[in-house]
Amino acid sequence: MEKQKIRVTDVSLRDGMHAVRHQFSVEDARVIAEALDHTGVTIIEASHGDGLGGSSIQYGFSKETEEDYLRAVCGAVRRSKVAALLVPGIGTVEDMKRAVDWGIRVIRVATHCTEADVSEQHIGEARKLGLETVGFLMMAHSVAASVLVEEAKKMASYGAQTVYVVDSAGAMLMDEVREKVSALREALDADVEVGFHAHNNLGVSVANSLAAVEAGATRIDASLAGLGAGAGNTPLELLAAVAEKAGIETGINLYVAMDAAEDIVRPRMIRPVQTDRASITMGYAGVYSSFLLHAFKAAEEFNVDARDILVELGKRKVVGGQEDMIVDVAAELAKRATPTVGAGGLQESRM
Repeated sequence: MEKQKIRVTDVSLRDGMHAVRHQFSVEDARVIAEALDHTGVTIIEASHGDGLGGSSIQYGFSKETEEDYLRAVCGAVRRSKVAALLVPGIGTVEDMKRAVDWGIRVIRVATHCTEADVSEQHIGEARKLGLETVGFLMMAHSVAASVLVEEAKKMASYGAQTVYVVDSAGAMLMDEVREKVSALREALDADVEVGFHAHNNLGVSVANSLAAVEAGATRIDASLAGLGAGAGNTPLELLAAVAEKAGIETGINLYVAMDAAEDIVRPRMIRPVQTDRASITMGYAGVYSSFLLHAFKAAEEFNVDARDILVELGKRKVVGGQEDMIVDVAAELAKRATPTVGAGGLQESRM
């Protein structure tokens, strides 16, 4: 029987930027991109963690200019295509056009899972520019499959050649992945591919990625050593090993991917990307994974538990672009933590 084939997009140089506070240097980008090119990944995504135009006081300033960063990545690869992420409202069509001049060949246009309509202009212009064009439906855990299908249809009608189910919070389990990926696969025309992007906040990114493939996804995201927001993305080297055992062809050279993760990416990590108590809370509460380091910073500033911040953000259904709410929630939690006198004497009262 012919092996099932998928194409892998590596996001170490985009989603991975969240985990290093967007501080990869041009040299870091060049070295990682060169290593990724040798692994056999189809696409290497590179940009600020929040996409083109993301370097700002709200989302965090990049160490390097967008132009220097993208030129370094595009100049380092010989086999893979280079992609950039664009979030309408953060990045613009003009940002995309400049990125094309710098060498990108793929654009991934990302919206909240109920707001695909804001991507129409960007997807349409991307197709005119001759870019391979991907629609990216973020926080896909937060709506029913039927809603996700309608939003995916919009992106496809605008010209997206692939539409992704994006588990931005790492909140999904395998049955939900199968349900939503299969719903898109059944609803979209055969020439529109379905993709899946996982976060490992509940420790099931590889299992979820395989479930997505079983349900019809032919595009899967991963990153070296899992580098990414929250507890990171699906580790590229782990996906390659598991896929090979499962009879799924990825085109990834397993040893090269393992060496790149171990020797090139891990030494450049600011902190280990792992399923610690805060990232587990993100998956449990269904909170956008890129909020993790912002929550740590706010927790330290206001002397509250980062987990309390994340749970409250989940209750409020906060989405990407509302990072300012993290500080607001931390301040409210600190205000509520007022001293009270109980049977055991003076105690601190928390939510």
